[in-house]
Amino acid sequence: MMSAPEKVDIKFEDLKKACASGGASTLVSVTELKPAAGEHASVAPAKFVEGKKSIFAFETRYIDGEAARVVLIDSKQSQLNRAEAAIMQDIRAEHPVMRKLPRIEVTYENDGKPITYTDLELPHRFADGHIRAGEIDGQPATAHEKYRAVRNSTPADLSALLDTAPAAAVFGGWDSLRKKNQLRLRSALVGEIIGVLADQNLSGEEQLSHRGGARVDPLEMGVHLTTDEMEKMVKIQEAELGKKFLKARRDEIVDANKKGKTVSGAGFGLGGIPPKLEALGGVACQKIIRSWVLSFATLRQLRFGKNEEANIAARALLAAFGLSAIARAEQELYLRANCDLVEAEEPQVTLDGRYGNTRPLNHITVELADDLLAQAIDYAQSHHVAHWDGQILTVTGNPVILRGAVAESEDAE
Repeated sequence: MMSAPEKVDIKFEDLKKACASGGASTLVSVTELKPAAGEHASVAPAKFVEGKKSIFAFETRYIDGEAARVVLIDSKQSQLNRAEAAIMQDIRAEHPVMRKLPRIEVTYENDGKPITYTDLELPHRFADGHIRAGEIDGQPATAHEKYRAVRNSTPADLSALLDTAPAAAVFGGWDSLRKKNQLRLRSALVGEIIGVLADQNLSGEEQLSHRGGARVDPLEMGVHLTTDEMEKMVKIQEAELGKKFLKARRDEIVDANKKGKTVSGAGFGLGGIPPKLEALGGVACQKIIRSWVLSFATLRQLRFGKNEEANIAARALLAAFGLSAIARAEQELYLRANCDLVEAEEPQVTLDGRYGNTRPLNHITVELADDLLAQAIDYAQSHHVAHWDGQILTVTGNPVILRGAVAESEDAE
């Protein structure tokens, strides 16, 4: 009986081979997770909006050789966003390798203090509306030569994007509002967390738990004000309150005046709230699985205006960046309230060997991934296909956008 191949660290040579024609299709990292409190604990999956109600996403997957009902605990887009957030934390901490990543920054002035967002934080990355509405060197961003070059990139020559906003080449991006020449990049990296429902004989909706919510006010359970007192309270805080909230409070005042009643202070968070069950709580899972897939097949569709050796160097650079993203995302298990998870095992990493073959690899740590990225940066520079030295395309944010910004809840119907 043949023994299983020994696990080894992935090498930079492996990335170069995978980025060449006919190389490995994917690198996969799969980790079994479990509730931190124990198998008895429920976990809060991701919530989605359907119409006016919040729902969980249930679906059928193939698990351990059988069809199984699962719930989506963290979506692909959410996992990518968490990876990007981890990268930005290290960039802002002046990490010696990650700070070399080229990026676009949009800066707004808010009460004399700058607020800065990068293309890794904006929802549409290089093509985001905050960038397109801003200015670069005193002219509209959309007219600036360097930004136009990024938007005019194509999969046949992605060189301008590679040296300005390369995150989109790994995480995906779509310049969807442009009249023509819409650059569309599928993500070369995807990740998700799913939970296999505890009871496979019931639907997901039948297994929902309901969480109780309550609030105790140390003064009294109820606080009631006269209409004049409530109007004074509204005026004191008016500059900090949203339009929708203000309208609701003033409607309460008008209604109370008509009925000759007092106004409840509950709208301002005064008084207690009796215990009640919320619509969505959590679900119990018999198994929780996190998976990441880095697609070399996707990266091999990209070219950079050079010869094939330089193309391989650029793809290997993006692949190494993708591994750094996976390593950082796996380093922290922070999702949301009531969803505290821990690893049940070490990540199982495999490199595709084509035609049914795979090669087991050691867990990709941040240190290993960053060492690969440092090698990739030097290698790409030596082939004159990329120069990553922390360059930033600086955009001045349009002040009209900042003035018009409101909290999501204030826009909700």
